[in-house]
Amino acid sequence: MAQSSINLSRIVLADIWQHKWILLLTLIVIGNAMSVVYTSYATRKQTSQLDQLLQERDRLDIEWRNLLLEEQSKSEHSRVTRSATKDLKMVRPLPKEEVVIRLQ
Repeated sequence: MAQSSINLSRIVLADIWQHKWILLLTLIVIGNAMSVVYTSYATRKQTSQLDQLLQERDRLDIEWRNLLLEEQSKSEHSRVTRSATKDLKMVRPLPKEEVVIRLQ
């Protein structure tokens, strides 16, 4: 029995060796298929990440515009004047109370 299995193994190996180009091409095709699958996976993953980053950019852009509007509304001259007189109890000095300092 051991002799027949050795002979069978030699016959199988000899048959594979005769068709080595077909085996090599089969391995190349399988390797190529695996690389296509991996590339598709990586592309989908990066596309998903790009979509998330674009959404984050849009959210930050909206927040930036809101902050600019808030800054503009808080820096309006009439609002500053109103806040100074109402909250801080400030009044404009009379012309005779004004002091002009000149730098030389």
